[in-house]
Formats: sequence, structure tokens, C-alpha cells
Amino acid sequence: MTRGIRRPTARRVLAATLVLVAVAFATGCGARSGEWEAGPVAIAGGGADGVYFAYGTRLAEELSTRYDLEVDAEQTAGSVDNLLRVTSGEALLGFAQGDAAADAVAGVGAFAEPLPVQAVARLYDEYLHVVVREDSDIDELADLAGRAVSLGAENSGVNVIASRVLDAADVDVASIDDPQLALADSIQALQDSRIDGFFWVGGIPTPGIADLARSTPVRLLPIEQGWVADVNERYSHAYRQADLPVGLYGIEESEPTLAVPNYLVTAADTPDGVVRDVLVGLFDARTSIAHDVPVASFLDRTQAIFTGPVPLHPGAVEYFRGQRD
Repeated sequence: MTRGIRRPTARRVLAATLVLVAVAFATGCGARSGEWEAGPVAIAGGGADGVYFAYGTRLAEELSTRYDLEVDAEQTAGSVDNLLRVTSGEALLGFAQGDAAADAVAGVGAFAEPLPVQAVARLYDEYLHVVVREDSDIDELADLAGRAVSLGAENSGVNVIASRVLDAADVDVASIDDPQLALADSIQALQDSRIDGFFWVGGIPTPGIADLARSTPVRLLPIEQGWVADVNERYSHAYRQADLPVGLYGIEESEPTLAVPNYLVTAADTPDGVVRDVLVGLFDARTSIAHDVPVASFLDRTQAIFTGPVPLHPGAVEYFRGQRD
């Protein structure tokens, strides 16, 4: 035996193992606050072919595994529906466009009164898509008048933006034959030539539209930047000018459009510890989630706090402050 070196005893090995386990729990691997309620947890997502549902599903899987919880993503009509579900207690978390969330806080637009909703984090930006078949004779928004075009499902953020942009473009919404379809139904209807086009607001690429473009070539209509400025002046200044890049869904030229931030939201009375746990899980799983949902890679601690005019939940404020220490 080498002199001066003592072999560890079984007692010391056991003690070291217990310390490592304690450290693992202290750093969040399976540890959670005692503020979670018993029972299943719901995340209000969106349509099955959209980014909300894909992101929500992966987040649910990560939270379930990390905290030994039963967390599930639910299919919904979109932002307005999600905000209503979160504040009614049907869902703990939800995805919402920044404009719809601002309307909810103010009690305007689709909301008869202010809702007690707060932001957990700003996640990524969503882009307005106005999708038509590549061989369509529709070249601009004015051509949509008198045509069958889905402006999004009822109680969706898509419907909110579609109506605002059409108004800014001086297109009479009432002149459009709008079947109010969710994304999956819009995609199928366009493939079957039952509609001439559809509006969608989502991260890029949106999985369902990417699948559509592989079987049915599509084009995206341009959104003039003056319309974006007009919508901002009339409403919550939640929008910005943006471009849909060349190659997206097979398009050969970049198209101007409108972008809006997307938030993860919760009710104002959600316990602070629960929100902190959600954020720990969200950021720790960012890279893993991004393998399946590319927009998750845009999650950034320095940008996540910018959710105005929707206030950050106190638990989120505490989490982000702690990251600066």
C-alpha cells in the first residue's frame, strides 16, 4: 500500500453519496417548491399543427419528468382561449400573443373586462402568414375581398391580427367569406381548394405549413409596413415590422410582414414558487426542447423580462433577479 494515502471506508463513501444527492436536489434536479397543488397540471397550447402545441407538449414533458408531476398540453383555439383558460383556472400556463395579452390586461377587444393575467416570460416572436396556393391569382390583401379566406379560429389571436391588418389595408372584413378555421382545418381546406387562403400567426417555421408546402406549393402575401405602423397606432404598440426569409416554405423572395412577441402567461394568483419552478425547468430544458421546436432556441434571459404592458409575475421577477446575483 502507498504510504500516506488512506482508502475511504464504506461509511465515508455513503456520506459522500448522500451529499451528492442533496446537492442534486438543491440545484433543481427533481426538487420543487411545496406550493404545487395536487392533481394534473394543464398547459393551454393551440392547434395540433401549430408551434404553441408543440412547445407546450415538450414543456409539459420536461416539467413532468423534472418535478414528478402530471403535466399535459391541451389543444385550444389559441391566444384568447388560452388567456381565458389560465384566468379561469382551467390551465396553469398558456401561450399568448403580446397583443391579445395586452387586450386581456386592459379589458378591451375580445375581453369584456380586465383579466388577472401576468407574464412568466417572453418566449419568441411570431410572424403573420397570409397563405395562398402558388398558382392562385391572389397577389395582395385587396384581392381577398369576396373570396373564401379563413381569418383564424374563433377566440384566436390570429383572428385579432387578421381583422386589424385587413382594416389597416382598407379591406372590408365583412366582404370575406370567413369559415373561422383552426390551422389544421385551414391547411386541409386549402389543399382541397375549399378556401382561397388563410391567415396564421406563429413561429417560423410553423410545422403544419411546412408540411403543406411540401405537398402543395404556396405563396405568402406581403404586408405593407405602413399597415404595421397604422395597427400599432390604433392598438397596443405590440407589433413590429419584419420579413419572412427566403426559403421559408419554399418561397423564392423575402416578404414583408408583421411580427408580435409571444408570452408564456399564468394567473396573477399562481404561487411564486410554482412560477420559479416553471422557469427553472423552462430554461434548463431550452436546448432539449429546441431539438423538436426550433423557436425554443430564441428563449433568452435578457429578453424574457420585456413583457410590457403585461406585468411580470412576482415569481418571475424573483427568478430573473436571482439570475443576476
